Amino acid sequence: MTERVYNVLFICTGNSARSIFAESLVNHWGHGRFKGTSAGSHPKGRVHPYALDMLRSLALPVAGLSSKSWDEFAQPGAPPMDFVITVCDQAAGEACPIWPGQPMTAHWGVEDPAAARGSEMARRQAFRDAFRILETRIRIFTSLRPEKLDRLSLKRRLDEIGHKGADQPVPLP
Repeated sequence: MTERVYNVLFICTGNSARSIFAESLVNHWGHGRFKGTSAGSHPKGRVHPYALDMLRSLALPVAGLSSKSWDEFAQPGAPPMDFVITVCDQAAGEACPIWPGQPMTAHWGVEDPAAARGSEMARRQAFRDAFRILETRIRIFTSLRPEKLDRLSLKRRLDEIGHKGADQPVPLP
């Protein structure tokens, strides 16, 4: 019997760092059970070079990563999403498109590393910090068994995950 694959869309304003990290991480930690994609409300048009550097240095998937509009996932014929997760405050406050299939939604706000100022070392540290927070959350998320949870319990777990930081233990369900 083939295990169901869950489609997950990560949304951020620029789709250049946080949502890109999340896409790569869910594809890595999801072990084929979760298929991640990402998009932005106002995409930058390119993935931030620091984000790509970090993913490559950790041997995480970078093939196919691109900065694109969320509109492409709200079109007829787009793959139906099971989960739509915003990873920045701006996208969470914007009016989102109507997603076909009524996916489960959550907000996992993470500070924008691309907005960091200071030395190159300080800016790269901001990317490492955002990455660690997202990795913690995604490891918890990909350990869930959505098919074994009712919708209300699953929503509660998704919201709880959005409050986890990089320094918190990763509890398994």
